[in-house]
Amino acid sequence: MKRTRPLAGALVVGSVLALAACGGSTSSPGGSAGSTGGGKNLEVFSWWTSGSESAALKQLIDAYKGASSGAKVTNGAVAGGGGGNAQAILQTRLQGNDAPDTWQTHPGDAIKQYVDAGYVTDLQSVYAKDGLTKVMPKALVNAESTNGKVYGVSTGAHRGNVLWFNKKLLKAAGVAEPRPGYTEDQFISDLAKLKAKGTTPLCVGAKDPFAAPQLFENTLLGTIGPDKWNQLVAGKLAWTSPEVKRAATTFARLLPYVDSDASATTWDQATKKLATGDCAFESMGDWAYGELTKDGVREGTDFGYVPHPGSNGSFVMVVDTFVVAKNAKHPDAARKWASVIASKAAQLAFNKDKGSTPVRTDVDVSSLPPYQRQAAKDFRSNTLVWSIAHGEATSPQFQQSFYDAVTQFMQSKDVNAFTQSLSSAGA
Repeated sequence: MKRTRPLAGALVVGSVLALAACGGSTSSPGGSAGSTGGGKNLEVFSWWTSGSESAALKQLIDAYKGASSGAKVTNGAVAGGGGGNAQAILQTRLQGNDAPDTWQTHPGDAIKQYVDAGYVTDLQSVYAKDGLTKVMPKALVNAESTNGKVYGVSTGAHRGNVLWFNKKLLKAAGVAEPRPGYTEDQFISDLAKLKAKGTTPLCVGAKDPFAAPQLFENTLLGTIGPDKWNQLVAGKLAWTSPEVKRAATTFARLLPYVDSDASATTWDQATKKLATGDCAFESMGDWAYGELTKDGVREGTDFGYVPHPGSNGSFVMVVDTFVVAKNAKHPDAARKWASVIASKAAQLAFNKDKGSTPVRTDVDVSSLPPYQRQAAKDFRSNTLVWSIAHGEATSPQFQQSFYDAVTQFMQSKDVNAFTQSLSSAGA
């Protein structure tokens, strides 16, 4: 299959860092790229390789095998770089007419790049057969659609704006546990207390390219709120506005409290440091929840959580989605995969291990642990916004500029230069 139009160079480069949400950075759970012949064979390509991600992916694979007797699944997961390595390999394969049958991406502009390039097929038949438009949030279906056709099936919704904390470290430092309504000023004051006690205040897995931008993203939302957030990504509020500059100033105030080896630490390693008591706070999406519980620490006893300061009542959506290749080697199997991963049973099992919430509104979440039950409730009641750091609210080109600007700002602390660079990039 020839592409309907070539991907621009900027898109290829941007995609290496784009879509980098919840990307594993440990060893791959197995499987080599490429698939073998046979109608029930399937290659599933993702960047899910951390412990909790591998367990969640296995739930989907097991569900597919259970629904497809004799099926063989090649797990093409690629480790490293918070998804960056996987995206680089994927782009090379797509351009070489060697697409996986199905691969992981995100809604919004992230999925649209594949639609526009002619790489993926529409999944209208799957939605119609399974009645998915009736049980999926309209905003999500719209974000996976182009010209009236839907191209992705989502497995779960992560909340990006969560502040995790180690309860024992806070108690030892005399710091009260955060509650909903926790402010940035309170946060910074607590970080200072922890540092004075010799405790590493804030973990950031900055080796993964999305982690530091996500900390800024959460700070931005906590400063400007969801309404102005939507104005910002729609181009109706300038990146050089006083509100954004105020968020950048607050972000700069957090940086002295970041762990000294952040640049050598991946997101899951940072989460493990929180679990083991090597740092007190981490602002990270709730894929961290799956990692924390897999590490054996206990919710409510060892760790706690609140929305990132200032963002209570808002839910930053980071949604995991699969597409099907237009030239899939096993098209029937790929469509069957799309149908199975949208089922209620698969969504419940997957999200329990992943730390996210099912996107189907008819899934009974009462069997999930307390955090995930609360997240599911918030997903259905909070103001939902799409993530910038994970390539859903803006173009891949802008996301690359966003990453670069945050990296430079962490060194320079120059608010005016930072916001001007974002303004020049354009969302």
